[in-house]
Amino acid sequence: MHNIDQGLGLYIHWPYCLSKCPYCDFNSHVQRKISESEWVKAICFELKTYFEKMPERVLKTVFLGGGTPSLMSPDSVKSIISFLQSLWPQSADIEITMEANPNSVEVKRFEKYREFGVNRISVGVQSLRQSDLHFLGRKHTVEEAKAAIKIARQTFDNYSFDLIYARPQQTLPQWRDELLEALEIAGPHISLYQLTIEPGTQFFTRVQRGDFQVPQEELAADFYELTQEITHSAQMPAYEVSNHAKKGFACAHNLIYWQYTDYIGIGPGAHGRISEGHKKHATYNHKDPQKWFLSCSKNILPIKDNIELSQDDMFIEMLIMGLRLKEGISKNGINSLIGEGWSSRFNKEKYQFFLESGYLIETENIMKVSDRGRLCLNYILKN
Repeated sequence: MHNIDQGLGLYIHWPYCLSKCPYCDFNSHVQRKISESEWVKAICFELKTYFEKMPERVLKTVFLGGGTPSLMSPDSVKSIISFLQSLWPQSADIEITMEANPNSVEVKRFEKYREFGVNRISVGVQSLRQSDLHFLGRKHTVEEAKAAIKIARQTFDNYSFDLIYARPQQTLPQWRDELLEALEIAGPHISLYQLTIEPGTQFFTRVQRGDFQVPQEELAADFYELTQEITHSAQMPAYEVSNHAKKGFACAHNLIYWQYTDYIGIGPGAHGRISEGHKKHATYNHKDPQKWFLSCSKNILPIKDNIELSQDDMFIEMLIMGLRLKEGISKNGINSLIGEGWSSRFNKEKYQFFLESGYLIETENIMKVSDRGRLCLNYILKN
C-alpha cells in the first residue's frame, strides 16, 4: 500500500511539563524526577525496534512534541537525533521540529538544539496579553514570549508559534489588534487555535461550574472569519483549519497526518499509522509514562493496542484528516487506499445536500470543504 517515496514521519513524545495547563487534554504530566539518560535509552529502544520492522523507509520528518520536549537537555536531544539518523536514510529536506516554551531556560538552548539537528522550532506562546496568559495557566510573560520569538528568528530559518483565541470576554477588536501584533513578529508559519473546552481538563470543570463561558457559535464563527481575513491579507493564508503559512512553509510533519501517510509514534501515549503490505495498522502506546518506561526497559515494545484498520476505518480517518486541508483530498489517494467504489460509502442524500449547499466542493480530482463549509466542518464529518 505505502509508497516509499512518500517518506515516513516520526513523532517522539516527551510527556513532562513544568505544570499542567488548564485547557490541555494531551498526555502530559507535571515533571517528576527521572533518569533522563535512561529515558533516552528507552526512546532509542523503540526507534531501533521500529527500524528493524521497516528498514527500507526514508525518514522525511521528525517531530519532538509533548508535554515539553525542550525540558530535555541538549545532549539528550543530540543522542536521540544522532541515533535515529544512524538508522533510517533521510530525505535531503528532512524537517526536524521541536516544541518549546518561551521561558529563559529553554530559549538559551535553542542554538544547541539547532547545532544538534533541529531545524524548525515551534514556540507555545498562546497569548500576547498578560492577563490571558495568567488565565491560560502559562508561566511565561509577554516579554519572555517576544524575546523567545526574537531568538527563534535569529536561530532558525523556519520557526512558528501558537496563539489561542476566542477566549472568554475577548472581543473581535481585541483579537484583531493582538493578531496584527503577532503577525509583525511571526516567521513563515503560525498556528491559531480557537479555545476549545475538552472533557477531563480543568477548564471543563470550571465551565461546568459556571466560572466562565466561551463564545457562542455565531461569535466563534466571527472570530474565525476575522482570523482568515487578517492572515490572508498578511500573505499567511490557512493551509489547514488552524495553521497558516507562507508558500512553501507548511509543516511537513503535520501534512503527513493530514494527507494520511505513514508515521511512527514513539513515547508514552504516542500513536502511529503504519502500512504493512496492503494493510494499515493503528498503534497506540501505553499512556502512563512509568508503564511505558518499564516496558521499554524490559525490551518489550510498549504498545497497548495494534489494530488492523478496515477499509471503512481508513476511509473515515482519511476524511477526518484530509478535509481539514485547504487543498482537500485527492480522489486518486482515496482510490489507491480503498478502491474506486468509495463513493458508495457516503449517505448519498446528505452528500448531495452538502454539495448543493456549497459546503463541499468536488472536482474531477479533488474533494474539499469550501470556506463556508469549514465553519461547520465538525457537523459535516459527523454526517
